[in-house]
Amino acid sequence: MANIIIPPAWQLKENASTTKAAYTNRRRFIKSLGLGGIALATGGLGCSRNAQSSNAPDPDGPLDTIPENAPRDGLPAERNPAYTVPERPVTERLVASSYNNFYEFINQGNLKRVWPHTGAYEAFPWTLQVRGRVEEDQTWDLSDLIRSMALEERVYRFRCVEAWSITVPWTGFSLSKLIERCKPLSSANYVAFTCVNRPNQLPGQRIATWYPWPYFEALRMDEAMNELAFVATGMYGEPLPKQNGSPLRLVLPWKYGYKGAKAIVRLQFTRNQPNTFWNELQPREYGFLSNVNPNIPHPRWSQASERFLPRENVEEQIPTQIFNGYDQWVAGLYPDEPRQPAGPIIR
Repeated sequence: MANIIIPPAWQLKENASTTKAAYTNRRRFIKSLGLGGIALATGGLGCSRNAQSSNAPDPDGPLDTIPENAPRDGLPAERNPAYTVPERPVTERLVASSYNNFYEFINQGNLKRVWPHTGAYEAFPWTLQVRGRVEEDQTWDLSDLIRSMALEERVYRFRCVEAWSITVPWTGFSLSKLIERCKPLSSANYVAFTCVNRPNQLPGQRIATWYPWPYFEALRMDEAMNELAFVATGMYGEPLPKQNGSPLRLVLPWKYGYKGAKAIVRLQFTRNQPNTFWNELQPREYGFLSNVNPNIPHPRWSQASERFLPRENVEEQIPTQIFNGYDQWVAGLYPDEPRQPAGPIIR
């Protein structure tokens, strides 16, 4: 989800290649010295218990939000060489887990510091519903579903509508494989995604009652069946941290990040085009398609370039590519997408 640009404010100290075990052991050592209240990973700003239930443990850092009971079968997954980003480095792990949008957790103040607000949220156990124009309704235990899928790693560009970007190694499986299991009818032209709705665990939902929770998104079926469309259950070789969309999220690298629904609880197959969250709230700024296109400016800022965030305290201004560099995979889906500068409507 995205709406407001916030300048980067991280002060990360651990290297992106830090393993979860090394990261956790380091924090235990710091706590043993009586320094546990210092948040090393994000500029020394501690987390507030006021946004969590009183008995919820505070995460010590952005990697302590990986659910302990998440399935780890098949991790780390083998990288698929067909999906790489050779022209720029993979973003450091702690940057990718410390600079996030997730309005269900926080939608006021420093919107990017999501991880301190995730302590009360329980990502497992989890069920995923399949409804609508399908052969039959289904409900799956997510852990069983993940274990039944052949996991792979794909390195994708990630582009936010706020004009910042990262490069992430995601773990998961193609959305088309999941849809095949859903057995949609031939009359299903769209698939809608409904996300988690737990105000008792998600402080942003509890506070921002003016938003139409839960979050909802949708794709045309031809988009959903495209080989790039990916269901991520992990990143950097481990399960997803809570602030990155645990337990599962969409990754659609040719679209702006807010199209990638997080913490999905239901897939609904429909004949007619469903509404989507930001398009319903602000249709002039956020469209149904929302493809990354430098020729279609946002009404409040240009999309011609982006701030690439590869590592701590370092960013680079780079040109934005049509369809985020995935032209060869998706251009045929959008014959009317402008190749020259157009008006300020994100379609």
